[in-house]
Amino acid sequence: MSAVASRTTSGNELDDGHTQPFLTLSWLHLKYQFLETVRIPIAVLGNVLFPSLSMFFFVVPQTTVAGNPELATTAVAALGLFAVCSASLFTYGLGVAEDRQLPFYPFLRSLPAGPGPQMVARVLNGGIFSLFGLLPLILIGWLFTAATVTPGQLLAGIGTILGVSVPFVLLGMAIGYALSAKAALPVVQIILFPLAFAGGLFLPPQMFPAWLDAISQATPTRAGRDLLVQATTGVEAYALALPVLAGWTLLFVVLAVVAYRNDEGRRFR
Repeated sequence: MSAVASRTTSGNELDDGHTQPFLTLSWLHLKYQFLETVRIPIAVLGNVLFPSLSMFFFVVPQTTVAGNPELATTAVAALGLFAVCSASLFTYGLGVAEDRQLPFYPFLRSLPAGPGPQMVARVLNGGIFSLFGLLPLILIGWLFTAATVTPGQLLAGIGTILGVSVPFVLLGMAIGYALSAKAALPVVQIILFPLAFAGGLFLPPQMFPAWLDAISQATPTRAGRDLLVQATTGVEAYALALPVLAGWTLLFVVLAVVAYRNDEGRRFR
């Protein structure tokens, strides 16, 4: 009798889940994805510490940079974007690939909720962990450099970096759905550091030769960096920054959806 009751209850939960509003289902996925991640602290600390250590080792000791309000603020913004890229690609590129290997995941995929709430929750979760990566950078910049922003610039910077995080979360999801965990790790590493360098997150784009600057302006990291610098310092981004970022976002949406559907076709129909 208890087994029958259990099956009946399970069926009712599935039926209820099928009729739940999209936002309710997205919130549930967001909640449990967040809890799943924070239960492994090293998964959060690893993405937070590297940009902060880079700030301490490469920016704070350089008095010409750390002592200049505009340059110091730009450095904080660039490393903040690197924290976003790292968190997005490793958390979702590697994390989704590892999730797909778990026995529970095919069952989750077979539920009638559809892929939309789960994907929306991953994007929102990426924004949350992006903010976690920014907090120590902002604190270091405030305590050890001349970086300064007005309250309006701070809010604009937070809003910008949340928007900029979206394409990188989508790229991480595309990698995670397309590759196994063993393959996803090196691919993420191969993608992350060239994009960060070409986007001017480690060296100012003003130091690039003309040919590298032209390539840099076509990357999502450079577009995101310049938009974030514009929000926090007022220095104008290059004219095509927003269209470039929007174009990459659209491309990564397509890649994530195609990778998801291909993975679904391999696992069940």
